[in-house]
Amino acid sequence: MKRSFYYVIDAIFRFWAVCMLNYNVLSKKPSVFKYFSGLELHEFDALNLKIKERYPAFEQKRLSRADRKRKIGAGHPFKLPLTGRLLMLLVYYHLYVSSTLAAYLFDLSQTNVLKNIRKLEPLVSQVLPLPKKQHEKARRLQTLDEVEAMFPGFKAFLDATEQEIPRPKAKRKRKTHYSGKKKRRTVKTQITVNKDGLIVHKTRHARGRTHDYALFKHSHPHLPDVVSLGLDLGYVGIKTDYPELRCEVPFKRRSPGRGKRGVEAKELTPEQKSFNKRLSKERVVAEHTISRLKKFRIWAEEFKNRLKHYDTMTDIVCGLVNFRIAGTTAI
Repeated sequence: MKRSFYYVIDAIFRFWAVCMLNYNVLSKKPSVFKYFSGLELHEFDALNLKIKERYPAFEQKRLSRADRKRKIGAGHPFKLPLTGRLLMLLVYYHLYVSSTLAAYLFDLSQTNVLKNIRKLEPLVSQVLPLPKKQHEKARRLQTLDEVEAMFPGFKAFLDATEQEIPRPKAKRKRKTHYSGKKKRRTVKTQITVNKDGLIVHKTRHARGRTHDYALFKHSHPHLPDVVSLGLDLGYVGIKTDYPELRCEVPFKRRSPGRGKRGVEAKELTPEQKSFNKRLSKERVVAEHTISRLKKFRIWAEEFKNRLKHYDTMTDIVCGLVNFRIAGTTAI
C-alpha cells in the first residue's frame, strides 16, 4: 500500500514536469518550439550559447554594484536555469501572456516572472543586433563596397507604426496620446530598414498624436550620402527642409485650392504614376518588417507594461527580427 502511494506521487510529479514549459520538452517538437518562442530551434541554440558565454561576466558586474549591502552569493538563487529564463523571456515577448499564466507555465511565483525577465533583458540586448548597433555601424561605413553590402542597391526605407496603450488616468496624457488615425491612445515608433528588411534605425516612442514628419524631424537616421531613403506621402515637404538628403517621395495630386469647389485636382502624368508604383513596390519591405515585428504580440497588442520599459522591450523585438533576417552570424 505504501509503495503504491509513492508510485502515484511519482507519477503526479512526472506529469507536472511534462506539463511545465521547459527547453527539454519543447525542443522535441521544433514547430511547437517556434510557436512558443518565435525562434527556430537552431536560432535559439545559437542565441543561448552566446548568452551563456557572456553571462558570468555580466552577472559578476551586476552583483558588484556599489550599493550592495550583502556579499556576492547571498540571497535566493534563480529557480530556473539560464536557458529556462531565456525561453521564458521569449515566450513572454512572443505570446504576451499574463504574468500569472507565465508563472504557472514555468512553475514560478507571479512576481518572479518579470523580475527574472528584467534582470536578463540587458544581457539579451548586448548580444542581439539592435537597431542602435546597426545605425552606429552604418555611420562608420567608408567605402562604396561596405555601403552596398549593408544597403543593397544603395536604398533604405522609412515608416512609422503605432501601438495601443491603456487609457491614461491623467487628462492631459489622454489628450496628447490620442491618435486620430487609430481612434485610441497610442505611442508611435519610426523604423528605417534596408532592402532586405534589416532594421538599421529605430526612434524612441513618441505620443500617438505626433505626426510622422514631426517625429522624423525630432529623430531621423544618419545614412551614407549615396543611400536613397524611400518615404510615403506623410513626409511631403522633406525635400524642401532637407535639400541635402537623398530621398524619394511619391507624387501627390494637388488640390486646386480654396474657392474652387467642384474643380478636380490635376491628374498625375504617366511618368509620375509609374514612379509611384515603383516606389510603392520597393517600400513594401518596410511594411513586411513591421509585420514581422507585430508577430511578437508584445508589440501588436495593447502594451500592458509600464511605458518606461517600452523602448527597451521593443529594441529587443527589433534585435530578434534582425537576428532572424541576418542569421546566426549576426551575433
